[in-house]
Amino acid sequence: MIKESIKFLTLSFGLTFFAALAVIPVLRMLKAGQPILKYVETHKNKSGTPTMGGLFFIIPAIAAFYILGGNGAVSFVSVLIGAAFMAVGFLDDFIKIKLSRNEGLKAYQKIILQTAIALFTGLYAYFNGITVFNVPFSYKTVDLGLLTVPIVSLVFVAITNSVNLSDGLDGLCGSTTSAYLFFIGLLIYLQITVNRRVYYSVTEYENVIKLSFSLLGAISAFLIFNVNKARVFMGDTGSLSLGGFIGAISVFTSNTFFIPVIGIMFVVSSISVIVQVAVYKKKKKRVFLMAPLHHHLQLSGCTETLISYYYFIITCIFGLMSVIIYL
Repeated sequence: MIKESIKFLTLSFGLTFFAALAVIPVLRMLKAGQPILKYVETHKNKSGTPTMGGLFFIIPAIAAFYILGGNGAVSFVSVLIGAAFMAVGFLDDFIKIKLSRNEGLKAYQKIILQTAIALFTGLYAYFNGITVFNVPFSYKTVDLGLLTVPIVSLVFVAITNSVNLSDGLDGLCGSTTSAYLFFIGLLIYLQITVNRRVYYSVTEYENVIKLSFSLLGAISAFLIFNVNKARVFMGDTGSLSLGGFIGAISVFTSNTFFIPVIGIMFVVSSISVIVQVAVYKKKKKRVFLMAPLHHHLQLSGCTETLISYYYFIITCIFGLMSVIIYL
């Protein structure tokens, strides 16, 4: 299983690397540059950097998965969900570029589309008997029955928006997501080999692991072009899709409750925004210099590279904490 996963990682890495070499010049030629928030002073020099990079790492990851024989119903639905969120992100990016503004889809439009996909996911989980949730740091489980639908739907909207919020600095979203995918893949592997915690067939779980490593390989290649100073941004095309994949891979293997644990930095990004907005509306004061938290750290003097490193390491620590019980 480990050797097979490495093959998926390697092929997706190669496909993404060469796709990037081919696509980035095209994005530049088409002037598919990212409009930059004017009030982020340190980001002014990034204006015009090509965006929609998600196209050339999500598609190669999916291609690598199926080229090497990946299959299974759960993986197929996971790919559908990831692709659906990618379509929403692409539409958002396209509007930004077309109208030369930082805002793409209206907030309510995004929420409606995300909720529709999230509701589909919750219903799929329920009607396919994926109602058991593993409890982190224990061997316990809880069956939530019909409550699975609203809980999974809420989790999906939360994780896709949280991953999207973390895409604000060069390499930040990609490095954090790569750590998440590695540890969720390892967690699933240990659950089916050590703990024998399987609610679907083992083959289905193995294919989900392969999908995780295909995505990991693709993001690793993308980061070559995305670390500071980025030659391309993943855009909402990439970040929303990654949120969808993270949600699907975790939910369909009964690891929904691990999302806020391994994905702790995604949670931190969302909470920092919620706190900032809530306190400002009530007291007209800011808790952070700027939200999400990574912008506060940047304005406090941390470099983008260092912040990405912090997020990556913290994700790895919580990922290791999540799997250590099975080692």
